Amino acid sequence: MNRIQPIFEITEDMDKILSGDMTNNDRQRVIEEINTLLIKRDSYMELISEPYSDEELALGKKLLPTNQKIQQKMNLLFAELKTEMKQMKKQKNSNRKYTNPYENVQTIDGMFMDKRK
Repeated sequence: MNRIQPIFEITEDMDKILSGDMTNNDRQRVIEEINTLLIKRDSYMELISEPYSDEELALGKKLLPTNQKIQQKMNLLFAELKTEMKQMKKQKNSNRKYTNPYENVQTIDGMFMDKRK
């Protein structure tokens, strides 16, 4: 019985999901699917312990490059999400400044205060 096979299949599913075209509207669904697959894969990984058979070692070696590719894709997705959040914050800030341009002006009720005696 190969204990690595379910982990390999889940990893392949994650790779297929991340390799597909992803739009901004579709991103939330993809993130949720990846999270469920990660939780599922983690539960299988906790069950694995030494000694490993030759078949399990071979499958594990095939699994490592796929896992690294998934990690890079997830990092890219995270970076895109961070830049989009920064853009949204910047746009919100500029919209607020456009509606109230004198929000940060420091005045004291229009009075002129002479500091000399």
